[in-house]
Amino acid sequence: MEMDERKIRILQAIINDYIDTAEPVGSRTIAKKYDLGVSSATIRNEMADLEEMGYLEQLHSSSGRKPSDKGYRLYVDKLMRVQSLSQLEVNAIKAHMISSAIYEMDRIIKEATTILAELTGLTSIVKSPSVKKSSIRAIQLINIDGTSILSVIITDSGIIKNNIIRLKKAVNVETLVKLSNVLNARLINLTVEEINLEVINNLKNDLKGYDDIFNAIIPALYEGLNNIDASEIYMEGTTNIFNFPEFNDIQKAKSFLSLVDNKDKIKILINNSDNIAIKIGEENFLEDAKDCTVISAVYKLGSRPLGTIGVIGPTRMPYSKVISILGGIVKEINKAINDK
Repeated sequence: MEMDERKIRILQAIINDYIDTAEPVGSRTIAKKYDLGVSSATIRNEMADLEEMGYLEQLHSSSGRKPSDKGYRLYVDKLMRVQSLSQLEVNAIKAHMISSAIYEMDRIIKEATTILAELTGLTSIVKSPSVKKSSIRAIQLINIDGTSILSVIITDSGIIKNNIIRLKKAVNVETLVKLSNVLNARLINLTVEEINLEVINNLKNDLKGYDDIFNAIIPALYEGLNNIDASEIYMEGTTNIFNFPEFNDIQKAKSFLSLVDNKDKIKILINNSDNIAIKIGEENFLEDAKDCTVISAVYKLGSRPLGTIGVIGPTRMPYSKVISILGGIVKEINKAINDK
């Protein structure tokens, strides 16, 4: 059975109608609302073919049809036109992002998550940059009370990591300045993953005569950076799912809330190396996400991917609008990060 032009136009009409109404679509509805130039009987026959081909599903023998995962996939790959952002949406994104741009990375991405949930009406998710993949920009050692030192590590992705290090003996300010200089000379522009045994040995040679301090500071710095979670997950608009009739079913709603409460599963769902990735229904490979679509995008520092931002919602979502909004927000995140 071939997917000819008429079938494509009918499938497109059904998907558009179902996205708008959440009601299974019948042949009479399509004949009345869309000027396709064919009779209701012809549309009915074509809908039966589309169901047989796997692009439509029928919930009950007497009901209309709704798109399947395969139908949505064809729609987003071939039929959908990404709509332009409205001026109101552009202004809302810019207002949020400009106000956060003077702050650290976590503030920028949290603001982006908030405006994404507001504009799409979906649950928005962001995976923050991994400290382990960020380059060290500066290290400061600050004396607290002689035997306690605060180490402050700043990365190129705007992440600040603080550690308190306890020493056996008190150190003076001059020694701390020397230590800071040595650490900066050896570690700046390295990622945490690049701080290997060779780097540690070089530091040890640079700090000869300060063995006690080296033995306290280096393991504490190294452990502090390596033991942190690779990245944080921030989420907004979790309860937006209740605005979709598909999730009036208590079991479905509970399953969704359980899913978004599981950070490990969410990291799997928005794991993405593409500019825009769309995973529909069973393409998500998680049982809890089989009724959901996840649309995500990567934000970058220069050409280096830093993290992922996206939305999760029912497979019946306004794909064109969501992709447009997500693209606009990622563009503003990139601008805020790279203009810093």
